[in-house]
Amino acid sequence: MNRGELVILSRELAEKILGAVGGRPNVLQCSNCMTRLRLNLNDGSQIDQSLIKRIPGVLGVVGAAEQLQIVLGPGKVQQVATEMQKLLSAEPMTPVIGNAAEVKAAVAKKNRTPVKLFLGRLSAIFVPLIPVVVASGMVAGLTNVAVRLGADPQSATIQILNVVGWGLFAYLPIFVGYQTAREFGGTPALGGLAGVLLINPAIASVQIDGIALLPGRGGIIGVLLVAGFMAWLEQRVRRHVPAAVDIIVTPTITLLVGGFLTYTLLQPVSGVLSDAVVELFRYALSTGGYLAGAVLAASFLPLVMTGLHQGLTPVHMEFLNTLRANPLLPIVAMAGAGQVGASVAVLLKSKNKRLREIVKGALPVGLLGIGEPLIFGVTLPLGRPFFTACAGAAFGGAFQAMMQVQSIAMGVSGLPLTFLIRTDQILNYLFGLCIAYVAGFVITWLVGFDDPVEETAEQEAP
Repeated sequence: MNRGELVILSRELAEKILGAVGGRPNVLQCSNCMTRLRLNLNDGSQIDQSLIKRIPGVLGVVGAAEQLQIVLGPGKVQQVATEMQKLLSAEPMTPVIGNAAEVKAAVAKKNRTPVKLFLGRLSAIFVPLIPVVVASGMVAGLTNVAVRLGADPQSATIQILNVVGWGLFAYLPIFVGYQTAREFGGTPALGGLAGVLLINPAIASVQIDGIALLPGRGGIIGVLLVAGFMAWLEQRVRRHVPAAVDIIVTPTITLLVGGFLTYTLLQPVSGVLSDAVVELFRYALSTGGYLAGAVLAASFLPLVMTGLHQGLTPVHMEFLNTLRANPLLPIVAMAGAGQVGASVAVLLKSKNKRLREIVKGALPVGLLGIGEPLIFGVTLPLGRPFFTACAGAAFGGAFQAMMQVQSIAMGVSGLPLTFLIRTDQILNYLFGLCIAYVAGFVITWLVGFDDPVEETAEQEAP
C-alpha cells in the first residue's frame, strides 16, 4: 500500500469515527498516544460505541463521556489523528447546546485529582523521550549480542556502537530536565542545565561539611526535583523583574539560587529518595523472590488499564542510572506475554468472525511489546480473559524474578526486549516469555469466556 492509499484509508476511518461521536460540533479536542486516538467531547450521550466498535480498523473503545479513547494500534493512530485534525480544522465549529467552556471546565475539574495530575505530569515528561530511549537501548542491546556472538569488543566498530548506544543514558538527566522545565512552565534550557548541575564531574571536588558531592547522585528523581524547583523559582522571579532586564536577571537569579539549593538540599534529599526507591524494589525482589515477581507481573495490566503504570517510568530509569541494569522491566514485560497467550486462546475458541479479526490484527503488535490493542480490543471487553491473562503473566513474572533476569536498557517489552537483556540471561528471558504465553493460553482455555452472541448469530446466518 502506497502513502496515498494509506492517507485515503486513514481519512475514511477518521470520517467514520467523527460521525459516530456526534460530528465536529461535539468534539472539543483531538490527540493521540502510541496506540489510542483521544477525543474530548461536549456531550457523551451522542457517542455510539457499538457503531465505533464495528468500524473496520478499530480495535477497541475505552473511556467515558469526558474523554473517549479509540484503540487503533501503533502507526495507524498517528495517521488517523492527523486526518482527524484536518477534518476538525476544515469544518467550522457550529454552536452546541450548552456552554462548551463550562463543559470543558467541568471535565478538567473532574480529572484534576492529585494522582491524575501527577501521572499526567510524568507522562508529559517521559513519553516524548521514549523513542530515543528505545532506539538507544536497541543499539546497545544489538551491540551486546554482537559481542556475545564473537565480535571483537576492542574493534573500532563495536566501540563506536557502544558510544552511540550508551550516549543517551550518560546524559539522560539533561533531557529529563529539559522536559521537566517545559512541563512546569519554565525555560527548557534551564531545565537541561539542572541536569548538567547533577551530572557534572567537577562537583566531585566540592565538599560540604567534609562530605564530597557525587556526580549523578539523586539520578532521575534528583533531576525532577531540581528542574521542577527551578521552573517554579523562575516564574516567581519573573513577576518582580522589569521586562527590559528579564532576559538577564531572571535566568541568572534562577541559576544562582537553584544551583546552591541543588547541592546543599535538593541533591542530598533526592539521593536518599532515589536510593530508597531502588532498594525498596531490590529488597522486594530479593526477599519475595518468585512471589514478588508474580505479584508485579499480574498487577501490571490493571496499572496499564488505569494509566498508573506511568509512575514506574522513573523507577525503570533510576535502576539504569544507578545500577546500569533493570530487574523490574523483564518482570512486568510478562504482562503482555500473558495477554498474548490469552488472546491466542480467544482466537482458537471464538466463533465470532469480527472478534477473530481483531485478535489477528492485534497479535503481531502484542508480540512486539505493544499491548494496548489486545487489552482494550480483546481481553478487557471479554472480561474473564483479562484476568486469565494476568494469571498467565504471574507465572512468567515468577520465573523472571527467580532467575534474576535483568535488562541493560529501556525499551518495549515482548520479543524485542530480548535484545536488551543481559547476554548471559537471554535464554532465561525467552523461557519465561514462553511460560507466560503458555500459562495465559491454558488458563484462558480452561476458564473460558462468553463469545459475543449477537455477532455469532449474524455470522452463522445463511
